[in-house]
Amino acid sequence: MSKITIKETQNPTILKFELEDFITQNESFEFKNIDEAKNSPLAQKLFYLPFVKTVYISGNFIGIERFSIVEWEDVQDAVAEQIEKFIADGGIIITPSDEKTKKQPVTVYGETTPNPSALKFVVNKMLTKSPVEFKNIDETAASPLAQELFKFPYVKEIFIDENYISVTKYEINDWQEITLEVRTFIKQFIENGGTVLDESLIVAHTESEKSKNENFDNLDVTSQQIINILEEYVKPAVQADGGNIAFESYDENSKVVKVILQGACSGCPSSTFTLKSGIENMLKSMLNDNAIQVEAANA
Repeated sequence: MSKITIKETQNPTILKFELEDFITQNESFEFKNIDEAKNSPLAQKLFYLPFVKTVYISGNFIGIERFSIVEWEDVQDAVAEQIEKFIADGGIIITPSDEKTKKQPVTVYGETTPNPSALKFVVNKMLTKSPVEFKNIDETAASPLAQELFKFPYVKEIFIDENYISVTKYEINDWQEITLEVRTFIKQFIENGGTVLDESLIVAHTESEKSKNENFDNLDVTSQQIINILEEYVKPAVQADGGNIAFESYDENSKVVKVILQGACSGCPSSTFTLKSGIENMLKSMLNDNAIQVEAANA
C-alpha cells in the first residue's frame, strides 16, 4: 500500500497528501467540482466528502482545499486512509487525457513585492513543493519555464515556490512595460503543458534540505532556537512577499546570525531594514540577548 504523508501549506485551508511515487507525468490538474473531475476517479470520489472545495493533483501529491465547515485536524487522517485504500484497491488517480483536456485554463496575476526590481506572478495551481532559485540560465536544467524566461533580456533572477514565480529584472525596463508580456508568457507556457519544474531534477536540492534537517540536531541550542523562530515567524511573511530566508550560521562569540535571502528578498533595498529592524529585533527580544546581530550572507 502506498503510504501517504500529510503536509501543511502556507494556506491553512489546503493540505497536501504526498505519495512515495509520482502520480502525474509533468502535469498539474485542478478540479473545482465533480463535473470538472471526469478524468480523475479519485478526485470524483473525494468530492463526495462535503468539505472538499478544490482538488489539486500534481507530481507526487494530492492537494485538497477544504470549506470552513471542518478543521483539517478532525478529518485529515480519515482522508489519507481513504486515498490509501482507493489506490490499494487499484483505483485510477488520473485517466490518460487527450490534448484538449490537457490544455486547462490557467490564471496568472502579478503582485508587487517590497523589492521594486521583483514581481511575483501568482498561478492558480501548485507549481512545486520545493523552493528553487535560479541566478542564470545555466542553472535551469530543472525548469524549462525558467530557461525560457531567461531568454527575455530584462530577466535577472527567478525564484519558484508553492504557486508563484518571482521574477527579478534588470533596470533597463520598467515593470509597466514588461508585466503583461511576462504574465502572458507564463500563462500560455503552463496552459500548453510546459514543465514549470521537473521535481526529479531537483533531488540535489531536496537532499541538501534533508542533510540540513539531520544537522539540526548537531547544532547548539541557540542556533536551533533561531531556526525555529525564522521558520515559524519570519518565513511565512517573507514567502508572501515572493521571497525566502534560510539560516546559514550563528557565531556564539560575535553573536552574528547569518541568513541567506532568496527571490524578491535578494537585493531588495528594504531587506537591510527588514533584517535590522524586523528580524534582528525579534531575535533580540525572543532570545533575550541584545548583542545579537543579523547579516545577509549573500548581500
